[in-house]
Amino acid sequence: MGYLDKYSGRKEREYLQSLGEEEKYAAFNEMIRQSRHIVFFGGAGVSTESGVPDFRSKNGLYNQHDVQFDAYTPEYLLSNDCLYAHSDVFFEFYRQKMNAKGIEPNKAHKKLAEMMLKGKLDCIITQNIDGLHQKAMDETAPDQATADRLNQFVYEIHGSTLRNYCDTCGAKYPSDYIFKSTERVPHCTRDGCHGIIRPDVTLYGEMLPERAWRKSEEACETADLMIIGGTSLAVYPAANLVDYFRGSWLVVINRGATSRTVAADLSFDDSIGKVLSHVEL
Repeated sequence: MGYLDKYSGRKEREYLQSLGEEEKYAAFNEMIRQSRHIVFFGGAGVSTESGVPDFRSKNGLYNQHDVQFDAYTPEYLLSNDCLYAHSDVFFEFYRQKMNAKGIEPNKAHKKLAEMMLKGKLDCIITQNIDGLHQKAMDETAPDQATADRLNQFVYEIHGSTLRNYCDTCGAKYPSDYIFKSTERVPHCTRDGCHGIIRPDVTLYGEMLPERAWRKSEEACETADLMIIGGTSLAVYPAANLVDYFRGSWLVVINRGATSRTVAADLSFDDSIGKVLSHVEL
């Protein structure tokens, strides 16, 4: 008899939450084996093990002090208002803090890519804007065509720093264009345009990308197992995605409690890379 066969409903959750570490890993693997549709919903904590700072932890971007930016809140520095009212400040902050060039995927990214390749994961919903999930798939898949196909199921609900476009004519620009531009505020080079080249990132005060959000909702609604990893669930409306989940098991992996930890069937207060390394495929 497996760990998931002893109880049902509330008693099952209480039993699972009482398990020791190794037993929890075994129960987690049972959930993965028994589930047909698994969704992973992740945040900044997935990338911190690659050296990308998160936002709200003790050493996160929101707790770093830079005299040049002390006159503004972090939320304002990454807002639509700042982009247009204080463009030079926005781009200076963006260039200093948001460049993910040279950062490599970690064990968590690679395990999730492996799960997708083996058909155990329907999609990855990410709040991160660093493109590391796609890079992990590019490195893990047997060929680029497979990587490209599966990367369509990485839903970036906050956009990506790897895409840039002109806010006037829509022209696309290379991933490193803003970081390499010598203009304080980069402008479109098309004849007669001169719009601002901005990152394809969802800033404070902007709507989330419609397709990524809709696909994320659909995936959560049909999932048997939802794995939440590396997110405090403090950012809305992203955190509302958990409300669409109606499946059998909810697993939370995060350093520190979240608003869903108590309601989870399993929770791990540990490194996401460590926890996912115990997943057997």
